Amino acid sequence: MAKEIERKFLVKGDSWRGLVEGSVYRQGYIATKDKAAVRIRIVGEKSYLTIKGPSIKYSRLEFEYPIPVEDAQEMLEALCERPFIEKTRYKIQSGGLIWEIDEFDGVNKGLILAEVELNDENQQIELPSWIGQEVSDDSRYFNSNLVKHPFSQW
Repeated sequence: MAKEIERKFLVKGDSWRGLVEGSVYRQGYIATKDKAAVRIRIVGEKSYLTIKGPSIKYSRLEFEYPIPVEDAQEMLEALCERPFIEKTRYKIQSGGLIWEIDEFDGVNKGLILAEVELNDENQQIELPSWIGQEVSDDSRYFNSNLVKHPFSQW
C-alpha cells in the first residue's frame, strides 16, 4: 500500500523562477469518483497510470505504475476527459524537502501551485519565501477537479 501525504499552497512572486529547469506534463483522467481518480500522465519520454484514493486531511492512497508512452498517448486521446491538465513542473529543494511547483497552461493558465510531500501529517515544514496561502483542504485545486472546473472559469 502506498500512502501519499501532501500539502498544497499557492505560489506568490517570481523569486523561485530560474532556480531549476521545468518538465512539461500532460495528463488526463479516465475516471474520477468520490473514492478514486484514475489518471494517465506523460512526462517527456515516460508515462504513468496512477490511481488515487480520497483525501483524508493531507493523506490518500496512491498507486503509480509506468506504462508505455504509446499506450498513454492512446489512452489520453481515447479514454480521458477533456480538457487535459497541461503544466510545467519545477522541483526545488528547500528546507530539506523537495517542493514541486506546477505552472499550469491551457484552461488553467495563471494558476501556480506548490506541493510538498511529507513523511507524516504533523511534520513541521519551513515555508520558502515564495509560498502563499495553503489550499490543501480546498478541493478546487485538485488536478482532477481542474479538469471539470478549470481555473479560467472561476
